[in-house]
Amino acid sequence: MLGIDEMLVAKLARLGPKPPDEASQAVKKRYSERVSEAVALVFAQELRERGLRGTRPLRDGTEEGSGAERRMAGGIGAKKVDVTWSTEESGLLLGLSIKSINFRDPHTGNFQKNLTNRRGDMLMEAVTLHRRFPYAVLAGFFFLDAGAESDATQNRDGSARRRCTFLNAHARMKLFTGRDDPAGRDEQFERMYVVLLDSAAGGVVARATEVGRPDSPVPLARTFDTLVTLVAERNPDFYQAADGCIVPAY
Repeated sequence: MLGIDEMLVAKLARLGPKPPDEASQAVKKRYSERVSEAVALVFAQELRERGLRGTRPLRDGTEEGSGAERRMAGGIGAKKVDVTWSTEESGLLLGLSIKSINFRDPHTGNFQKNLTNRRGDMLMEAVTLHRRFPYAVLAGFFFLDAGAESDATQNRDGSARRRCTFLNAHARMKLFTGRDDPAGRDEQFERMYVVLLDSAAGGVVARATEVGRPDSPVPLARTFDTLVTLVAERNPDFYQAADGCIVPAY
């Protein structure tokens, strides 16, 4: 059985080559949507295999296998969430937010343009969900094209003018991760990750890093170990973590 890192690469590879930056906005938008849908299906499948039965979206070929988000009631209005695990007893227990920037801005040649907007979208999800479900574990996964690691700019004298978008993403999101107390700030995620995605013609490579640690790649399997453990710690009367899976408490 493939691990989540291999499953994600295989799923994304089936999308075909990434359109060029010169493609129409409609084509680029649809490709980004397909990336998010593919990621959501793989992440949900991984969680189900780890014992979080009922995680949505459901498998391919089912009624809800399109990767569409689930609409959850929130503290300041309903919110669509990419991947969710909830129960009748506890409500939302785990939510994953997936955002991406896959194409360079045609004017600047970098991936910076929508960074602040994507961050704002994620933080709004955290606020509205944590206000209604303060014990929910929320994780953000921000996918960037691999070119975002090399789009820094320099002044004429060779000094740094702007950091690459990859490092800027880490810097701008660091304040909003690490929520280890249910009474913590609503806008914080329990964990946030930046994933560099290289969709070259020869295949797909995904490299994840925890926000605040850009120089330390982490396998996606380990990020899910962490999230499962956090869910168990938040719900000790019902669950415990064992070998990266959720099992009933005893």
